Amino acid sequence: MEKRNYKNTGLQVSLLGMGCMRLPKIDPDKDDIDYEKAQEIIDYAYSHGVNYFDTAYGYHGGKSELFVGEAMKKYPRDSFFLASKMPIWCAEKPEDVERIFNEQLKKCQTEYFDFYLFHAQNAANFEKCQKFGVYEFLNKMKAEGKIRHLGFSFHDKPEVLRHICDTYQWDFAQIQLNYLDWEMQDAKQQYEILTERGIPVVIMEPVRGGVLANPCEASNEVFKAARPDKSVASWAIRYAATLPNVLTVLSGMSNMEQVMDNVSTMTPFEPLTEKDYQVIEEAVDLYKKKDTVPCTGCRYCMDCPFGVDIPKMFSIYNKYAVQKDEEDYWEEYRAQPESEWADKCQACGACMEQCPQHIQIPDKMSMIRNLIAEFDQKFSK
Repeated sequence: MEKRNYKNTGLQVSLLGMGCMRLPKIDPDKDDIDYEKAQEIIDYAYSHGVNYFDTAYGYHGGKSELFVGEAMKKYPRDSFFLASKMPIWCAEKPEDVERIFNEQLKKCQTEYFDFYLFHAQNAANFEKCQKFGVYEFLNKMKAEGKIRHLGFSFHDKPEVLRHICDTYQWDFAQIQLNYLDWEMQDAKQQYEILTERGIPVVIMEPVRGGVLANPCEASNEVFKAARPDKSVASWAIRYAATLPNVLTVLSGMSNMEQVMDNVSTMTPFEPLTEKDYQVIEEAVDLYKKKDTVPCTGCRYCMDCPFGVDIPKMFSIYNKYAVQKDEEDYWEEYRAQPESEWADKCQACGACMEQCPQHIQIPDKMSMIRNLIAEFDQKFSK
């Protein structure tokens, strides 16, 4: 397993990190983790050199930290790095920050976090963190040894990132970066802002919530022609990992096939060549011709007050956008519970405030509703 040195500390972090937001579930539509299957994934990753495990307060409806605590307790605490995050939106008053932090330590069955983050920072969340004195409290926890390295995860515009970087002293930062978002979502600018300031980068969504494991048939063919022996997803993992200021690339692995593939990609790691970049550029050009919605399935937008299953509606639509099978899309959409349909959207906008991708969700729901109405005319019997 490839390792990267963390600054000048002598710490060596695995280039592949285990993201614990998309663990195997008992029921695909619920948050309950399948402990047996998830433990197998953790054990395989750990035994093959993965030593960075990333969780958060809200992952799996609050159950991810509990699982990680159970899954990792059999391993020596100094043999892995544990990361979690402060969800400022869960704090109604400054005192809640300390309560949440202590709860996280307990859930994770640990006395300290190796890496701890201000979660999902944007302009509004950062302002609230400042108002509640979050940095001051977490810096105190750092002085007490309960946090080893303090950083933040980020979802906003480059100018907001500059402001956050220059307000406090940071040990690392976590951004969304992949070969689609390099230009489309300002990932290139964000990476450069952090690199200029000497802030190591942790990568999230390198495969864009699984989208880049199967972007579209035309893109897949380009990748397979170039490297028949490698998975399509491996190109996305290597893209993120090739950047020199990247400390680790987090992948939310939900089955054994994914973890084995990602471990293989990093053991040994092959940085992208100039020819590889040309292959990716060709695949991206083909993908951009598809009219997809840039949803990663993170579910930060949920729960919708009117019952719409927003990520599911986008997932089903994106399959249609790539495959263009109208009847198959219509049938799959109508097979979902009626309470979850895009038709139920009232354009209240609550979801947009939470969306890290800044998707105009009500507009997209209206588009889906109109498309389905059109297909009703074609396919209703």
